[in-house]
Amino acid sequence: MGIKANLERIRDSIHTKEHELALPHGSVNLVAISKFHSQTEVQEAILAGQSIFGENRVQEATEKFIPLIAEYPQITVHLVGNLQSNKISRIVPVASCIQSIDRLDLLKPLNRHALENNKRVEILFEYHTAEDSKAGFMDDDSVFRAIESCSELEHIIPMGFMTMAPFTDDKNSIRDSFRKTRKLREACLQRFPQYSFPVLSMGMSGDYEIAIEEGSTMVRIGTAIFGERTQ
Repeated sequence: MGIKANLERIRDSIHTKEHELALPHGSVNLVAISKFHSQTEVQEAILAGQSIFGENRVQEATEKFIPLIAEYPQITVHLVGNLQSNKISRIVPVASCIQSIDRLDLLKPLNRHALENNKRVEILFEYHTAEDSKAGFMDDDSVFRAIESCSELEHIIPMGFMTMAPFTDDKNSIRDSFRKTRKLREACLQRFPQYSFPVLSMGMSGDYEIAIEEGSTMVRIGTAIFGERTQ
């Protein structure tokens, strides 16, 4: 199947799961992970109605999406991969959301570059829940400290949390990963009532239905839309 048909199938699957769980239609947003896929493939997805795209690498994101955003201003780009401090200035003009905030020292420079670009950048705090992943805050207290620091950073908008489930066929392990992140959100809602943290970015091509069952409001899907990566 082509990209348009794949998108239709995944949207139908998401809407079916929403219905099963008695969630309002549109409760779960779809991020199309376009890393290693061409501008032409992304354009095909845009023409099929997709508006949110996720990229892992800053250089690829900027090279691919600066011209696409100029042509299709309705689209937004999320950085879902590791962000190095020296790449912040390059990604801020392109990305509307950084999903992979995994350490405190990214926040002040991110805020500064957002100010310089006269924009506000949404962020998700990446939470470490899988042994086979190195990324993410390792415990709740480190997330709490990061959120506390945002009170003085006016160009950053804390929107919620992201996690990577373990790469395994063990559905219980996958489900546990998502539950840990949902519980982190619940703890942060109690501790920081000034924020609503509406986004739980959980679930990829192989486990997004489990993620939705565990409270995900945003799924990140690449292979099931674009096919296997060419790199």
